[in-house]
Amino acid sequence: MTETAPAPLSVRGRPAAEAEADVIIVGAGPAGSTAAYYLAQSGLDVLLLEKTAFPREKVCGDGLTPRAVKQLTAMGVSLEDKGWIRNHGLRIIGGGVRIELPWPDLAEYPGFGLVRTREDFDEILAERAVSAGARLLQRTNVTGPVVDPRSNRIVGVTAKNPDREPVTYRAPLVVAADGNSSRLSVAMGIRKRDDRPMGVAVRTYFTSPRHEDDYLESWLELWDNSEGREVLLPGYGWVFGVGDGRSNVGLGILNSTSSFQDVDYRSLLRRWTAGMPAEWGFTEENQDGKIRGAALPMGFNRVPHYTRGLMLVGDAGGMINPFNGEGIAYAMEAGRIAADVVVQAHARPTQQARERTLLSYPRILSETYGGYYTLGRAFVKMIGNPELMKYATKYGLPQRTLMRFALKMLANLTEPSHGDAMDRVINGLSKMAPAA
Repeated sequence: MTETAPAPLSVRGRPAAEAEADVIIVGAGPAGSTAAYYLAQSGLDVLLLEKTAFPREKVCGDGLTPRAVKQLTAMGVSLEDKGWIRNHGLRIIGGGVRIELPWPDLAEYPGFGLVRTREDFDEILAERAVSAGARLLQRTNVTGPVVDPRSNRIVGVTAKNPDREPVTYRAPLVVAADGNSSRLSVAMGIRKRDDRPMGVAVRTYFTSPRHEDDYLESWLELWDNSEGREVLLPGYGWVFGVGDGRSNVGLGILNSTSSFQDVDYRSLLRRWTAGMPAEWGFTEENQDGKIRGAALPMGFNRVPHYTRGLMLVGDAGGMINPFNGEGIAYAMEAGRIAADVVVQAHARPTQQARERTLLSYPRILSETYGGYYTLGRAFVKMIGNPELMKYATKYGLPQRTLMRFALKMLANLTEPSHGDAMDRVINGLSKMAPAA
């Protein structure tokens, strides 16, 4: 529910002006911190509000493709410390086949991926935003929007500070980077679309000799026999070496089958890891932490991405890639796009001109990802057919050229121009497909 609030309150004894900003960003995950970095770097006064305190854990596979590495490099993040574990590509296992595919050799993206746990990954990005000039307030839980009753636009947010006292922050523009549930978006009347794919991911850590694996590993066959019969689920399992003595082991399932709601994902993960070779150490004794799960909002499942002074980035806007469940790269890319639009809008001389510029944000997202995400939705429906999935696994995996094409397609790694034949096909299909 929206509410109208009084004039800005002071923030823990500081002047009321410090509770005002050019832009408020709710959520200091990859999307919010990236947007904050570029906005602050452009000279805008940015207030970044985070409900928890760093370091904090977050459910994730911890794997980063070259798309995400490109964004980290652009933000000046040093990749030299030992917490960054480099990988050379993707190892795919299924249908009795094991194939290793190096990341594509492209000018547009680096030739390596990374693994880093979210325990400090998000903090690194938030620190970059602060170094650029953003003001980060941790343990500040946003409770709702402040809406101007005359214009019906969001003009700030209400929150509770670390002492659980009510505070109000004001800005002419607010960015919702508050994740899948995005309470701020819901309060502004922006709800999820039921015609977009949704996934569930569960993961845990195991102490394992595989912790320094230099390939991301994906298992394409996930069988559920909890109902007394084996059902092939649409999704994949993963094993990502974290480099600190542990492996991140998890699975992601899509909602494209009728059994989606009935699967006990944590039990499925336990059964899956129980079938792994004993020497890998994926046992209860070696488990480090609980099995934790999270929803994966895909293919722009919440729109519009801008309305009435509120912009959506990352999971709040359902920006996860439907092909592979990757979210961090797209969250960071959208954060950068949003920042560029806001900077341009801020420079316009009139409110009308500023609003026209802000309204270009959904169009830019649609032009950038819309066709590709539409193809992703079609892919989700296809792999929801168990027979088709079994056929593709059996006959597709042994074909190395086909799998190289699949890697480029699923990871969205192509040259935008002057690429090879595979790049031209993928880019052409994305342009031909109607926008998501």
